[in-house]
Amino acid sequence: MTTGITKRGIGDPVNNMSESGAWSEDVIQAVRKYALQNSVEYNGQGKDGSVLGRLLSEMQELRPRARELRELVQLHVEEANRIASEEGLDAVRKILEESNPEALHREKQKKRVGLPDLPNSVMGEVTLRFAPNPNGPLTLGHSRGVVINSELAKINGGRVVLRFDDTDTRVKPPDPSAYSQIEEEYEWITGRKADVVIRASDRMPVYLEYAENMISEGFGYVCRCTAQEFKSLRDNKDECPCRGNEVASNLTYWNSMISGETPEGGAVVRVKTSLDLPNPALRDWPALRIQHTPHPLVGDLYKVWPLLDFQSAIEDRLQGVTHIVRGKDLMDSTRKQTLLYEHFGWEYPETLYWGRVKVLEFGGFSTSGMKANISEGKFSGWDDPRLPTISALRKRGFSSDAIREFWLELGLTQKDISVPMQSIEAKNSSIIDSMTERRSFIRSPNEVRLGLPEKGDLHIGNSISIPKHPDGTVTGDRTWLIGSRTILLEKEDIDIASIRLKGFADVEMIDGLAKLSSIERSDRRTIAHWLPIEMSREAILEVPSGNDIDIVMGAIEDFELAEGMIIQLERVGFAIIDDIPRDGAVVLRWLHR
Repeated sequence: MTTGITKRGIGDPVNNMSESGAWSEDVIQAVRKYALQNSVEYNGQGKDGSVLGRLLSEMQELRPRARELRELVQLHVEEANRIASEEGLDAVRKILEESNPEALHREKQKKRVGLPDLPNSVMGEVTLRFAPNPNGPLTLGHSRGVVINSELAKINGGRVVLRFDDTDTRVKPPDPSAYSQIEEEYEWITGRKADVVIRASDRMPVYLEYAENMISEGFGYVCRCTAQEFKSLRDNKDECPCRGNEVASNLTYWNSMISGETPEGGAVVRVKTSLDLPNPALRDWPALRIQHTPHPLVGDLYKVWPLLDFQSAIEDRLQGVTHIVRGKDLMDSTRKQTLLYEHFGWEYPETLYWGRVKVLEFGGFSTSGMKANISEGKFSGWDDPRLPTISALRKRGFSSDAIREFWLELGLTQKDISVPMQSIEAKNSSIIDSMTERRSFIRSPNEVRLGLPEKGDLHIGNSISIPKHPDGTVTGDRTWLIGSRTILLEKEDIDIASIRLKGFADVEMIDGLAKLSSIERSDRRTIAHWLPIEMSREAILEVPSGNDIDIVMGAIEDFELAEGMIIQLERVGFAIIDDIPRDGAVVLRWLHR
């Protein structure tokens, strides 16, 4: 019974595979293990998808062949389920006990909190990099790379290289103002400057030298085919006619490229690879191309510029990068760069991946798109509160701690997920609430007179004291003058017969008069926020709403206000004071509830 599983079925599927789908013994044994394990866990009803997921989690290098692998997985799952059906689950358990006993005691997956250990890392010798394109300032999406890389460096006693990948002068031309802004925003997010700062455009001689070395060594060549011609050849696994040129000819073509004699689109430098690679995008991939568009920092000094996969690979090597953290959509970049490293005889850095995170409210923004919209006047600038930029979030009053906590909690999951902005807002609220003073803000205020009862001993003075924070985490009180006996209320509160003026007294609403009935709270009536008229000042609250900004007119409590101060508006939410003119309304920017 226990030996039969290897001879009948579980070992056989490999014989049924096509030549292109042959698998190593390690792969077959791993599939076998997970198929048996899954059958035990699901009472003889193992699932193909579950087995495939566990396998690819363990052997990530198989992901490009997942479709081929499914057939092998299916055969093993069917065989494991057949044994469970015919001989019972104990038979499957016994096979596992003899071959892979650890698989019988699989722990349920636990939610990962924080970041994983870096593979093959040495404390104090870790180098990571954050490499934005400076075609605009940092966005919320960019901040993920800032947070993850800086935190991993901190944990491992390492360093972070801030590298500006600015070698695309046409599609995503650099913005000269973005360099310093990104450096400053990096420091704001992490609390420290980057350890090393590099501009790729300053390193062009280095990249061109390595390109020439590649051509001289024969594993790079100048291709003068059109893009369409090369694609047709590549897809058919046929050699480009330029591939067989002598090194001397390639160097002549190369010199024509860098001198500017060859027009744009007239040639590219390619990295030689096997033409039998399963992924066509990896076959003889392009490393450098001709761009005559001037660069905003170095002008028209260079006519040939590296593509990102080449430039990044060379710079990672030169800076001693030990670990790369990138999106899983860049797995092809890892494969291309690994092929290049093999040519040079280098060891490729350890690579970790994350999945896509979409913040629901900001799903459709790109840096290029935002730049165009700003130029067209649709947004006031990079710090427009409707944009998902770091400058906009800062201007609205978000804490850098909230952004860090948000990304660290998500960690390095490879799952693609969508989250609402409320997730970040909740982090921010928990951080700033205890240090944020309260102020009253009355929307579309209505004047109401305070009235004392005709009989009784109820008396009030000309002022009251209200704490700056209800929990006392901000010390001190706000003193309200109420001598005029005229207060401001919102319309919805005026229409309620019995209300409590927050922090003051119970009142009965009678014919536009707020008649005091008790200083002490006497029942569970509605609590209304309010404001003495002598403590009020006209205010405008700007609230981002999709592509619009809603304007809320009201009155704010005129007590110790300062520009840039974050306050919590009673029953409204957090806001930051943007402007306090000498005459006119105080301008507030909405933060969140």
